Amino acid sequence: MSSKKKTKKTTKKNPEKCDSDLETKYRRSVMDIAILQDRIALHCESVAKVQSDRSDLRTCLKDSEQKLLQERQDHRDINSALSHEYKTMKMELTKKVKRLEKEVSLLNEELALCQEELKKEKREREKMEQDNDAAITDLLRKVDSMSTHYEKVLHDTLDSLTSQLSVAQQRWENKNTSFYQNYEELLSEFGLNAQDI
Repeated sequence: MSSKKKTKKTTKKNPEKCDSDLETKYRRSVMDIAILQDRIALHCESVAKVQSDRSDLRTCLKDSEQKLLQERQDHRDINSALSHEYKTMKMELTKKVKRLEKEVSLLNEELALCQEELKKEKREREKMEQDNDAAITDLLRKVDSMSTHYEKVLHDTLDSLTSQLSVAQQRWENKNTSFYQNYEELLSEFGLNAQDI
């Protein structure tokens, strides 16, 4: 009550001051409204920007989710392809390993057979060499024996031939002497000397 009375009293006392206060309050209110409108406009702009940014972020997020989903799908596809390729390569490698193991086994068997055959041929060759050495030794012994025998026969034959030649020479000389004497006698009958002829 007292404040109302005071206000009334003040109003009553100074109406010009009251008008001035009202005008000041009005101007202040207009300024406050303008400020508030500016703030609201700024706030609206901020809200619009935030909404625009939020929309852009949602679009970006959707794009990122799509990319992520695509990358996951690509990753799954790559994993599937790699897994399939790995299984195929593993299967082929297993087949190749088995084939090579089989080839190695066959080659080992062939090698064992070849080594056995080589040992057999080596034994046969050694036996043949021993037989050849024995045959050569026997032949050399026979050659030595035959050489000795033929040398003896040759000496005997030469001795016999020498003896026969000696006998023949003696006979020839005897015949020659006889012939020469006959020749001299014939020449002397004709009055010739054998020494002059």
